[in-house]
Amino acid sequence: MNRTRVVIVGAGIIGAACARELAVAGFDVLVLDRAGAAAATTSHGEGNILLSDKGPGPELELAQLSRRLWPEVLAAIARRTPSPQDTDTEADPVEWDPKGGIVVATTPEGAEALLPFAAAQRAAGVRAEPMDSAALTEAEPFLTERRTAAVYYPDDAQVQPAGAATALLTDARRAGARLRTGCEVLGAVTRGGRLTALRTADGPVEADVFVNAAGPWAGEVARRLGVPLDIRPRRGEVLVTTPLPPTVFHKVYDADYVGAVGSGAGDLQTSAVVESTRAGSVLLGSSRRRVGFDDRMRPEVLSAIAAKALKLFPSLAGVHVTRSYGGFRPYVPDHLPVIGADPRLTGLWHATGHEGAGIGLSVGTARLVRELLTGSRTAIGTGPFRVDRPAVLGTGSPTVTEEGP
Repeated sequence: MNRTRVVIVGAGIIGAACARELAVAGFDVLVLDRAGAAAATTSHGEGNILLSDKGPGPELELAQLSRRLWPEVLAAIARRTPSPQDTDTEADPVEWDPKGGIVVATTPEGAEALLPFAAAQRAAGVRAEPMDSAALTEAEPFLTERRTAAVYYPDDAQVQPAGAATALLTDARRAGARLRTGCEVLGAVTRGGRLTALRTADGPVEADVFVNAAGPWAGEVARRLGVPLDIRPRRGEVLVTTPLPPTVFHKVYDADYVGAVGSGAGDLQTSAVVESTRAGSVLLGSSRRRVGFDDRMRPEVLSAIAAKALKLFPSLAGVHVTRSYGGFRPYVPDHLPVIGADPRLTGLWHATGHEGAGIGLSVGTARLVRELLTGSRTAIGTGPFRVDRPAVLGTGSPTVTEEGP
């Protein structure tokens, strides 16, 4: 029996998760990327899997689904990995760390916003536990004494993003998926209103289904296929310190972070986000700004990030920063991912628009794509993520080659 052929455009965390989910389910999967696997947005993030920054609504439901799936997916990968080593060692490149998160308000206004936000999350099924000052000091002894409220989120977790994407893609390939790098999508070949192939410099790539998982470049890919989407790049930067003695024990961020995530402003926004890695380095974030694909590092942005991090952890003063990095996130004006079939071009699907939450939302997104493709009942409602909603549709010039029937 012929298997459904699926081409996934993009070998970042979303594309890798979709490739694995579909290959394991029996689809014939080919992943295309114009560069390399996990080489762009995925490798320029912090690896966060968060519930703490999402208010009640469809994105939180997707985050809750993904948080349930991550341990299951990693356990399944470990079981299928041919090695005499134990599963914990085998999963180590992913650096799965369910360390929990703590959101801290440092002003009365911040507390007034944080506590009702956490209460609404609890009503939606999120574990969000208020902390008194003594508990906070015990959990994070180096945290500033200037705090007005704090909430602990035990289900927040972290992975090494490139390692996680590689593990997903490796498992996909173990299930029969193929990867082709250095392959850029140039346009579409259609027949009778259906997408039948992607035009590339190496010739057409045919399939039955095509999934646009190109992250910040998904809007350009869609435009080249003749069906524009309003997916824009939004840049963020992170500072990395030298390895330190144990200093930060959870993901810790200022309550202002939630507002920055949900804002649509194009100018620079920074908020304090501080967390350690298994190697001992501390990651300092975060920033958000819309500058197109301008990848120049701005000293004033890095300075603003450092200043806010020091307000949370004054003990970091004088610590050496070894490097900084920045990347582009796929921003959608209504802050919801785009998941599902494109009604304008049969055969084309999208899985993009996750902005800075792509690592955390990847496995849930992949599950929804598989369920939608097979006509199964979906784990959560997918209507809010549909392609043809007003916030997503854009304009542009099609690049389509129409062939005869």
